[in-house]
Amino acid sequence: MPAFIVVLSLLFLWSLVSRRLARWSITAPIAFVVAGIVLTRGPHPAVPFDLDAHSFEVAVEIVLAVMLFMDATEARDYERLGRSVGEGRLLGIALPASVALATVLGALVFPGTSWWLLAVAALVVMPVDLAPIAGFLRDARVPLRVRAALNIEGGFNDGLISPLFLFCVANLATAHGSTFAELLWSVVKGALLAVVIGSLLGAGAAWLVRRARDDGWARPAALRTASLVLPFLAYAVATTAGGNGFVAAFVTGLWYATTAHAIAGDNLGLVHEVSELMALAVWFTLGKVATDAFADGVSARVVLYGLLALTVARLAPVMASLTGTDLPRTERWAVAWLGSRGVTSIVFALLAYIQLPPDESDFIVQVMCTTVLLSVALHGITQEPVARWFARAPQSAT
Repeated sequence: MPAFIVVLSLLFLWSLVSRRLARWSITAPIAFVVAGIVLTRGPHPAVPFDLDAHSFEVAVEIVLAVMLFMDATEARDYERLGRSVGEGRLLGIALPASVALATVLGALVFPGTSWWLLAVAALVVMPVDLAPIAGFLRDARVPLRVRAALNIEGGFNDGLISPLFLFCVANLATAHGSTFAELLWSVVKGALLAVVIGSLLGAGAAWLVRRARDDGWARPAALRTASLVLPFLAYAVATTAGGNGFVAAFVTGLWYATTAHAIAGDNLGLVHEVSELMALAVWFTLGKVATDAFADGVSARVVLYGLLALTVARLAPVMASLTGTDLPRTERWAVAWLGSRGVTSIVFALLAYIQLPPDESDFIVQVMCTTVLLSVALHGITQEPVARWFARAPQSAT
């Protein structure tokens, strides 16, 4: 209960000073991770925080499901651009190339480590999650093409990576439970179930909401509540049926997006605000996870790998894949650099932590914490200077 009170108090205080801190490039993830580290560290922490791995896993999975739902609706909203922003290249070329490069770099930094474990590490740290730079995506100074490319990539990449991630974890876990074939079939079946459930739920909800709006059965505020319920419902139904809750939430958002944006008023505003609040609680908890993961220190090789994952493994594939598009070089650099890491990496690392032996799971958690914390700092601090640069270059801000 003390931890719950502290998190709620921090949320309230953050809402009062968020604009002021943003001017100093102090983002919400930075503030909440630092608070989590400071308040939960040591044998006698200021805020006692007993972290149950399973409960935390479920909590952050729900947060990710809500965020994926929002990503899906926002990705559909960018269709008004009427042209590609390089999303096909980012997802079809840069994403697999980044994962492959991160795996190879891992082999160089951690010689003798299993290739399957290195692949899991790469799949944990490479998915783009835009929570650390959420304000950047709503900044009118930034060209819409840049925001669209990042948001569409962030919305789709974790859904594409999820089956491959589970595939690699299955190879490491086959000696500790089900056979590889059984685990692989479970992954495929879960994804297919999620697509069916998400499609039925999203299309059905869209039809019902349109009828309620057109026939005057519901108030706008009530429809906002209906939108908020959908990602939670999609996750709950899919996981209960043995499906992938992430995929179900995302597919639901894709089907529901057109209806949501057609309704007068900010129909998705409530979902967005709730997802932000939930994500901030996860960032605070990450501070506790990092404190435990680094109790005996962190090796220079882990830090080096985190930096390589954020720079070489991200920049080279993205810049190469976007070469030849109509995005100016400065916009390509912005997309390449601001591929921040966040809740997606946390969730994947926790899934690996639960399924893998202690030594392997501890390695994955250390790599995740290092990479995400570096991303929170580097991307959080640089997003405002990047936005200011675009403001001084209005010819690019289209």
